[in-house]
Amino acid sequence: MNQPAMPATTGDILYPTRVMLFITLLCMGYELSRPIPAGKSAEDTLLPATIGKDPENKGWSDLPSWQREASAKAVEKYATTQEKKWRRWNEAMFER
Repeated sequence: MNQPAMPATTGDILYPTRVMLFITLLCMGYELSRPIPAGKSAEDTLLPATIGKDPENKGWSDLPSWQREASAKAVEKYATTQEKKWRRWNEAMFER
């Protein structure tokens, strides 16, 4: 029963790298799969910009009013354009 103590041969240069990568991925998977503690709400774990606490300003408090209005108008125009595009695509693909 002369089995080597280590599963890799001594000439394997990448063995430590593979071990570190495996440990890193294992730790990352554990951190991502952990449940949120009971004391913390979901809002505590999110970035402030993604929560939308101030829906009126949308984080645009430092912009001039004309720029806010232009941005809101551009967003609305983009949404209507996308809706038209997807409606045309839907008709072309499924309603023949």
